[in-house]
Amino acid sequence: MRIGVFSVIFQQLPFEQALDKILSYGATAVEIGTGGLPGAHHCPIDELLASAEKLRAYQKAVYERDMIISAFSCHWNPLDPNQEFAAASDELFRKTVRLAEICGVPAINVMAGLPAGSPTDKMPNWVTCPWPPHFQEILDYQWNQVAIPYWTKAAKYAEDHNVKIGVEMHPGMIIYNVETMLRMREACGPAMGCNFDPSHLFWNGVDPAAAIRTLGDAIVHVHAKDCYVDPYNVAVNGCNDHKNYTDIPHRSWTFRTIGYGHDLKVWKDIVTALRMIGYDNAISLEHEDGMMSFDEGVQKGLAALREVVTVESPGEMFWA
Repeated sequence: MRIGVFSVIFQQLPFEQALDKILSYGATAVEIGTGGLPGAHHCPIDELLASAEKLRAYQKAVYERDMIISAFSCHWNPLDPNQEFAAASDELFRKTVRLAEICGVPAINVMAGLPAGSPTDKMPNWVTCPWPPHFQEILDYQWNQVAIPYWTKAAKYAEDHNVKIGVEMHPGMIIYNVETMLRMREACGPAMGCNFDPSHLFWNGVDPAAAIRTLGDAIVHVHAKDCYVDPYNVAVNGCNDHKNYTDIPHRSWTFRTIGYGHDLKVWKDIVTALRMIGYDNAISLEHEDGMMSFDEGVQKGLAALREVVTVESPGEMFWA
């Protein structure tokens, strides 16, 4: 199991300088955005798909440093009611799948997106409770008329190109917890996997280790990001929180670097659960801590990961 970094953290640096920076911290895997919400700062995807020479140079920059690309990431919204935006999201998804296949990268990371509440709505609509009754009509439309038909075709496309889809279970998206993840996987097949990010589960009261064991081999990639759940603010307002991420003193929860939301025993349990299900890809550090600089957050996060991640094979249990 390798320790990696999502390179968007160092988007201000050219690609090879970003690789050197990541390597200097002791990480040997890199996750790279191809566009959409993560941006394409380190991946000129059209150039790489069009030029074998540029693609070879790109891959060489990674492999000559004894690094791997753990995943390409293209979070956007292919279910958006704006058809132009949805089409652009789908085009990026398909380009990213093709790039992953050519590069031998096992997974691409996405968010499942979110449809509108009806064919005539203009904005996505996230339903968070079962009542009033029209919420059920919204969910039926979103799942059965939009999300499942789209992702069934997308999963088949990924499968045809020998690539797994890693869906990040994220609030505000149609897939946001284990149940919705497994529902979509059952509908779409095994190419529809999970990019497991515990930070979005902590504030919902989910035990990440239990979630990992339930998801099993659906997990194709892992993000390392912590979340501090503020007990005072939760006691007053609960966990659903629309306040800006910068309003840390008043928010119910805040993204933190590893160890600043939950102690390392929690993270050791996460790694143990990943080992139990046979996961052996990278754990990719994602920095979104508003109380630390990028450098300090990455250094502290990777130091914590080195403490909890087991990188060697356990070998034979001679005592068993």
